[in-house]
Amino acid sequence: MRWVNIHLFNEDGELLPEEMETINQLTKIPIHSLNLDAIAVVTNVYRVAQGLRNKMEREVLSEYGLSWTAFSMLYDLWIWESIETKKLAESAGVSKATVSNITKTLERKELCYRKSDTRDRRMTFVALTDKGKQVMEKLYPRFHVGEIEIVSGLSIDEQKSMTKLLRKVIRENHF
Repeated sequence: MRWVNIHLFNEDGELLPEEMETINQLTKIPIHSLNLDAIAVVTNVYRVAQGLRNKMEREVLSEYGLSWTAFSMLYDLWIWESIETKKLAESAGVSKATVSNITKTLERKELCYRKSDTRDRRMTFVALTDKGKQVMEKLYPRFHVGEIEIVSGLSIDEQKSMTKLLRKVIRENHF
């Protein structure tokens, strides 16, 4: 099965005729009944998310041996200091099993530790170690430079507009 070549968007992010024909062939749905704007938005958001993740893992996080998800968890711990595993999973957008696996790796690196709630032993919290805090204090400024680079082609007004629109999608879909 052939997939839509997502690299055929023009500079305005619109689907090109070749892409529309590919979609038509794949879906056997008349092209006029497809919402091409929705396809373009979702495909571009996906490409940006994947590109951002790959760039940051390759250029910033690899030096610390961190994946995107491990960094996301450390970031949450850096902000909150200690967080219950269920909430950490929700915040990072992963399962509790993934939190458990990544926490084990981060514990081996001495960046965090687990502790049980003294009142309810079923609840487990993950907390940042001093070493984890030091790593985040060194890492985050470099990460932020990457964030700036990624949006450097947009004006401040375009960045604010994009933020507003993406937050609307997040709110409406309860992401």
